[in-house]
Amino acid sequence: MTRAARLVEHGKPLKIQDLDLREPGPDEVVVELLFAGVNPVDRYLAEGRLAADGPLPRTPGSEASGRLEGKPVLVFSPTLGAERDGTWAEAVVVPREFVFDVPEGADLQEVAAMGVAGLTAWNVVNLAEVADGDRVLVLGASGGVGLPVVGLAASTGAAVWGQTNSEAKAEAVKAQGAERVVVTDAAGLADSIRDFRPTVVIDPLGDGFTSAALPAMEPNGRLVLFGASAGAEGTLPLRELYRNSLRVFGYGGLRLTSEQRRKGLEAALEGLASGHVRVPIGRVWPLEDVNRAIESLADRAVTGKAILQVR
Repeated sequence: MTRAARLVEHGKPLKIQDLDLREPGPDEVVVELLFAGVNPVDRYLAEGRLAADGPLPRTPGSEASGRLEGKPVLVFSPTLGAERDGTWAEAVVVPREFVFDVPEGADLQEVAAMGVAGLTAWNVVNLAEVADGDRVLVLGASGGVGLPVVGLAASTGAAVWGQTNSEAKAEAVKAQGAERVVVTDAAGLADSIRDFRPTVVIDPLGDGFTSAALPAMEPNGRLVLFGASAGAEGTLPLRELYRNSLRVFGYGGLRLTSEQRRKGLEAALEGLASGHVRVPIGRVWPLEDVNRAIESLADRAVTGKAILQVR
């Protein structure tokens, strides 16, 4: 028996229910969970905007920290919460390949956010080849992925500026190692970063932010786009793009192979244990408040990651 948050009907509040755990099959294990990550994709799934044909009722959640045979582990897979019961529960039955060993010294609240935010931050910073001497602009720097990106980029020795649209969230960005925080919308971005001339831009926003950032970049700069939370359509300044030999990379975490995902997570978890990766936790919600946690994603009320304490 386990207690879980259950999606019974798309677009309706989740219900806390007790359910019997099924017996694990071949190559499956039962993991006792402690904390679970809450991500925008979970809201989309609950609303039926993604995986609308997934089984109902089901338990959402794709990532969590817990213990397997007494040892700390991360549980993560994009299929969890979408195609099968996920991690918003006291325990879960999963294939052994969804389980990742956690190095000693890693904080289990932060571990619960490593499957999505931690892995994304690790991969986009490495895709951009951020290094000492770079000038890195992180757009959406106060978000659940933006904050880890700021900290990881700063740990390389790069100079980091962060963009946010909220003055109230600027201190959190500075605490991650940003030399400067620019509080601006897309219309004011170009003027705000004109003197910085970033060699790297990490962009989860899209829309007008991308088109404003590109002309301000240093020639031969690299932009990594991994989201479009500000808008999925945009107009790019093509002359600046080719005349300055700028490179634009797209990163899509759902396109990773199992091998790529495991390799990235193992490296990111080592980075978490060593202190190079930090995933600031903005709010820990009890499982009973799961619907309030989902709502906090919509109004962006939380700076950093929102997680559930499931046990």
